[in-house]
Amino acid sequence: MNIQKNVSLKEFNTLRLDAVASHYVKVQSKQVLTEALAYAKTQHLNVLILSGGSNMLLPQNIHALVMHMEIQGIEFLSEDDHTQTLKVGAGQVWHDFVLWTTTQKLYGLQNLALIPGLVGAAPVQNIGAYGVEAGEFIESVEVYDRQQQQFKLIDAEDCDFSYRHSIFKDEPNRYVIVGVIFKLLKQADLKINYGDLKTAMQDDLSAENLQKQVIHIRQSKLPDPQEFPNVGSFFKNPIISKDQLSQLIVEFPNIPHYPQANEQVKIAAGWLIDQTGWKGKKLNQVGMFEKQALVLVNYADATLQDIQATYRAVQQDVYNKFNVLLEPEPVLFNTLGLIQSHLGK
Repeated sequence: MNIQKNVSLKEFNTLRLDAVASHYVKVQSKQVLTEALAYAKTQHLNVLILSGGSNMLLPQNIHALVMHMEIQGIEFLSEDDHTQTLKVGAGQVWHDFVLWTTTQKLYGLQNLALIPGLVGAAPVQNIGAYGVEAGEFIESVEVYDRQQQQFKLIDAEDCDFSYRHSIFKDEPNRYVIVGVIFKLLKQADLKINYGDLKTAMQDDLSAENLQKQVIHIRQSKLPDPQEFPNVGSFFKNPIISKDQLSQLIVEFPNIPHYPQANEQVKIAAGWLIDQTGWKGKKLNQVGMFEKQALVLVNYADATLQDIQATYRAVQQDVYNKFNVLLEPEPVLFNTLGLIQSHLGK
């Protein structure tokens, strides 16, 4: 185990916020994980789990042990006539894993191509795109339970998967994800209900083409984090009641909306932001991307305070116009490495 001091995390978060960790360690095995947790306990340090850095907002200084998850590997576990079950290390790059599944003729994740981050972060947010969520194909999640001080498997039905949510968000300081067990299909069952995706597919209804078109669409709409530092979609699509939607439709008949369970409706956050004039607009060095209003971009050397000033201004304008409060997707950390609410000042 190699604990480093005063390490810049600028290269490890896709918004390229220049945060400095007082303590930092690369975790490439379960043994290093348990050793690092023991070290943090003896040094009275909080632990911040760093995955691909594509869903986090970091302050300039973090007094904590930042554990950078790099556990690798793909292991075939079992199969039947219709499915293949495999375990994937938390440190595998998500997009690379999706591409690999397609080459192996394993299906289900193609809609989730080009989503930034690592495999270990996928269950936390229950990442999703184009009508598919990762939780649909997760059988269980391998974790280290800091409360029980042991490694264990949590079955998918106990992960509480829902829209951008899981048990791992409810108890962020309890579980450290070390691997994810997926059950993938041997025969493709294409989800192409989204308009632009269905149109792009044309007559080639193959999983390979589905993946290709998802990548093409995302590249055409979303900025490359290497060129325009961002975390992808910055706000969640709000889920509201049918009654609230009915009220909105009176004034905004073209509002994009999608039926959900329990008499609720999902509305498009990007459309709401666009209607308030924020698409392509900047506040100092931070703004909403010109091709996709849902993406917040760090155009220069922005600080966390700069990011917050912009997304709070966007929230306020959307709320004033639609009476809908947008909720940020990325997790906000404080100077002690703990998650804090976006509602705080």
